[in-house]
Amino acid sequence: MSWPLWKLAEITGATLQGDPEYQIASVADLESATENDASFLSNPTYTPLLKKTAAGVVCVDKTTELLTGKNYLISSNPSLAFQKVAELLYGQRKPTGFNGIHPTAVIHPEAKIGPNVSVGPYAVIDAGAEIKANTIIGPFVYVGALVHVGENCLLHAHSIIREYCWLGNRVILQPGAVIGSCGFGYSTNEKGEHTKLNQIGNVIVEDDVEIGANTTIDRARFKTTRIARGTKIDNLVQIAHNVELGEHNILAAQTGIAGSTKTGRNVMMGGQVGVLGHIEIAPFTMIATRGGVGKSLTKSGKYAGSPVFSLGDHNRNQVHLRKIEEYAKRIEALEAKLASLNIK
Repeated sequence: MSWPLWKLAEITGATLQGDPEYQIASVADLESATENDASFLSNPTYTPLLKKTAAGVVCVDKTTELLTGKNYLISSNPSLAFQKVAELLYGQRKPTGFNGIHPTAVIHPEAKIGPNVSVGPYAVIDAGAEIKANTIIGPFVYVGALVHVGENCLLHAHSIIREYCWLGNRVILQPGAVIGSCGFGYSTNEKGEHTKLNQIGNVIVEDDVEIGANTTIDRARFKTTRIARGTKIDNLVQIAHNVELGEHNILAAQTGIAGSTKTGRNVMMGGQVGVLGHIEIAPFTMIATRGGVGKSLTKSGKYAGSPVFSLGDHNRNQVHLRKIEEYAKRIEALEAKLASLNIK
């Protein structure tokens, strides 16, 4: 099924430049697109492909230099516009073909299952758990005792929510995500022997949070580990006990946050960032890939390095480091010249 460009402009809220009756049937990237495809440009790195692409229409932002004879959908967010086009063309794909409660699912008689909930094969829902309306629980999911899962959540296969944890509405758990695993806490005696400290708190995940595959969020020792509304967490992230993430944080893969750290709203961390425990990070702070945060960041800004410091200063230092061999040779030459002057 194809759609005319005037309809795509209407759905995306974009401004159309080109033929309003031109038909689009599918989507593709700029390099592989054909005349029947919609594509998009959101990264300036790919700007040269605009001249080469055969795409029938390209979603671009308002600053892009347009070529004559081509069709464009112009908006402030071309990636989102493209997403709307793709969803129109392909429809909303269902995450599972199972509807209702599968006969192999094990549901405790004291659990509460809301209307229009799907529970996939071999899922387990423990005593006192409550699953609200329209939530989808995939195969082999475990929902622990007295867990609350809100409306319109999507729990993919093999995700785990341990006892007493709480999920808000529209939460997405990717496969293998673990909510409420034990915090890493031990008491060590004078002989060096370790005794486990039971983690009796919980995890609260607020509305519109997505948690990536094989990410683990530890329960608090006696209070709450909290992931605030709108936060998005990538795969393979470790969040320790008592951490509090602010609203709309973004954490990329392999980031690790130690216990009792707090972040403000809209904090962003690149891949493999490491954060020490018991510190605070100011709102609207960005930490570059492999950044090491060893103390509180009280001033919003962009940081890099390990330990982190201002991104601008870090980048200037990297320029100097790339020239270190040149500097060493110059120093050696100057030392040799000073030695030849026989200055005492």
